[in-house]
Parts: sequence; C-alpha cells; structure tokens
Amino acid sequence: MFGNNHKKKENGRGSAIIPSSMSHQLNSLVEGTRVEGTLRAQSDIRVDGTIKGTLVCSAKVIIGPTGVVEGEIQCQNAIIEGKFEGTLTVNELLNIRETAQVAGEVSYGKLIVQSGAVINGSYKVLSKTNGTADPATGKALSHTQPSKGENLAGKAKLQKESAN
Repeated sequence: MFGNNHKKKENGRGSAIIPSSMSHQLNSLVEGTRVEGTLRAQSDIRVDGTIKGTLVCSAKVIIGPTGVVEGEIQCQNAIIEGKFEGTLTVNELLNIRETAQVAGEVSYGKLIVQSGAVINGSYKVLSKTNGTADPATGKALSHTQPSKGENLAGKAKLQKESAN
C-alpha cells in the first residue's frame, strides 16, 4: 500500500510482483502547510502551501495556484502558478503561468511567460556553457550572462526598463 512502487502482473499461474520501471516520485507540500528554513529535494516537489526560506531541488519545482515561496529556489525546471518572491535560479526551463506573481532576481535557461502573469524584477538568461548552479550545494558554477531584456517588469507584456 504505502511506499510500494511495484506492479502486480498475472503470469497465468498466479501473481508475481515486478518492480515498476517508471516509478515517479513527487514531494508535495499541501495547502495550509507552512515550512520555514532550508529544504533539499532530489525528486520533483510541488508546493501548494507556504515556504519561507531556501529550496534546493535537483529536479522540477512546481508552485501551485495556492503556493507561496518567499526566499530562494535553485532547481533544474520550474512551473510557477502561485506567488514567488526572492531569488530564483532555474538551470533549464522556467514556465510562468497566467496566475503567477513572480518578483525578484530570476535566472533561467529558457523562459515561458503566459499572458496574465505578473512579473517584476531582474531577469537573466544563464550562459549555455557555464551558467548553471549546482543543485547539491546551491552555489553558482559560474557567472550569468544578462539578456537584452535584463530588467523586466510588467503584466503580460514584459516591458523593458531603460538601462540609462
């Protein structure tokens, strides 16, 4: 029942337990739960509650529509549907959905922003060759390369601030 990642398979003479080749693990912080401090995750994590602190994830971070994160996130991929404020480093794909509110310093490999999302702060593209962060330590492996739209703020438009 709990913690069983196996499938039962009929072989004609009875049942045999065969390990699932596609076991997917997902950590979940449900609505109404509040965590303060540092969290580290090796597999995907979904946040529908509140985190105040640092989240370091070797996989995907999903902030659901009721999720709130204040602090720092370092991960491979992220989907933001709720609220984030702080420093966000996504080594690969950052997907900011229409219900999201994202503020702070954001670094990413690739970015998708849906119409209706509210974004405010500094947005930087990580260098393809050397701009990733080590999920285990959370430290940047090297510098980031700012995009031409480095300082972005707006609602559904991605308005560029002048750099004078």
